Amino acid sequence: MRVLGVDPGLTRCGVGVVEGVAGRPLTMRGVGVVRTPADAELGLRLVAIEQGIEQWLDEYEPEVVAVERVFSQHNVRTVMGTAQASAVAMLCAARRGLTVALHTPSEVKAAVTGSGRADKAQVGAMVTRLLRLDAPPKPADAADALALAICHIWRAPAQNRLQQAVAQNRLQQAAALHASKPAPHHASKGRTA
Repeated sequence: MRVLGVDPGLTRCGVGVVEGVAGRPLTMRGVGVVRTPADAELGLRLVAIEQGIEQWLDEYEPEVVAVERVFSQHNVRTVMGTAQASAVAMLCAARRGLTVALHTPSEVKAAVTGSGRADKAQVGAMVTRLLRLDAPPKPADAADALALAICHIWRAPAQNRLQQAVAQNRLQQAAALHASKPAPHHASKGRTA
């Protein structure tokens, strides 16, 4: 599985591509940051992010795009920019028919480090170790993007099994409900002679 991880942000949008399957060594295919100038108009910044993500999608052809799930932060301005960049990444993936997976920061930290409260340095160190890199990717947004991709590769098999179990359970419930309904009674019309 090849996953493009996106750590959304207006000024620095981290991107990283990881390939592999759960339980086997993973390989980094690329890592970087899509940057926009803080003084540029918002619409132009979003177009720049779109163009950057499109280039990554063209070059690496991922099967899945894993994006950090935006959650409420203290700074509303920051969360708005993050949400807008996140939406651009999801739009780019959806336009190509790619699966979009959303993971919370604590899910990513827990998957990569074992603790949902790990700091950026711990995440960077584990990404470096897991991908057998010489040094942690800089800036931290790039390392976070790789961590998102790793998280998705490791969590996807369990999520797929869970989704299949839920679907199977719904089918069984529907079948049981259908079986418990009385058969329709057809009254035959009698003939009179």
